Amino acid sequence: METRIDKFLWAVRIFKSRSAASEACKKGKIIIGDVAVKPSRMVSSGEKIIVKKSPVTYTYIVIQPIENRVGPKLVSEYLTDNTPEEEKSKINPGAKTANGSRPRGSGRPTKRERREIDDFLDM
Repeated sequence: METRIDKFLWAVRIFKSRSAASEACKKGKIIIGDVAVKPSRMVSSGEKIIVKKSPVTYTYIVIQPIENRVGPKLVSEYLTDNTPEEEKSKINPGAKTANGSRPRGSGRPTKRERREIDDFLDM
């Protein structure tokens, strides 16, 4: 059985939405066999998937492809995480917040500022 890579990445909870998985494929952040793949690429069991999520590069092995989203406890039946420990250690608890500070009383960032922050952090 084969399934689309964007559906698979969403189904095993690597991405929150299928459109986010599709966008990562389009940006070249999903690699199979040393080649950046399109969202429509079919994935089968035994393939090695490399997912680049700044600052970590994750490595997964497909056990069984699925199309329907599964609970977090069932993900291990469909996917094996082969990410080295030194890669996982790059994750720090405050990674999702902007490093730096805003002047007190300046309020929340505007939509434009938020986009600029996201673009800067995504690199």
